[in-house]
Amino acid sequence: MNLKVRVAVYALTLSFAAFAKLVTDEGYTDTAVIPTKGDVPTHGFGSTKHEDGTPVRLGEKTTPVRAVQLAAAHINAEEIRFRDSLPNVALTQGEYDVYMDFVYQYGIGNWRTSSMRADLLAKRYRQACNDLLKYRYSAGYDCSTPGNKRCAGVWVRQQQRHARCIAEQSA
Repeated sequence: MNLKVRVAVYALTLSFAAFAKLVTDEGYTDTAVIPTKGDVPTHGFGSTKHEDGTPVRLGEKTTPVRAVQLAAAHINAEEIRFRDSLPNVALTQGEYDVYMDFVYQYGIGNWRTSSMRADLLAKRYRQACNDLLKYRYSAGYDCSTPGNKRCAGVWVRQQQRHARCIAEQSA
């Protein structure tokens, strides 16, 4: 039985497994720090803003429970914008999870202008997966540079997203 069925994007929501992976990949910090050069203050599980839109301030504290609540609130708000950006598009649950993970890290603004979104609107699913690999920069630095210690995790995460997305293409 093939469980990789594409359904209208408005009928999907981030899976619990994808949420758990996202917070694991983001890692936890109880005090706001600048995670990579050129980034903004981040605490909890990669949160840069509070529910009301105010930015996290450097040195600001959080707790694990509060961090999960903030990440969930952020995802819930971004899911609405994400689904609205893909009218008449159907995705598998796995594709949805991959692209929402991207939106969580890079923001809805980058998503809206991405070639991934353009390719999904044109029903070019495999090309949309390949477009993930274009996002390998942090503050202008190419994170795919072998041996880099500045932002290697950015590139590793993109490669993982790409692999998960390509695996969904047997649908």
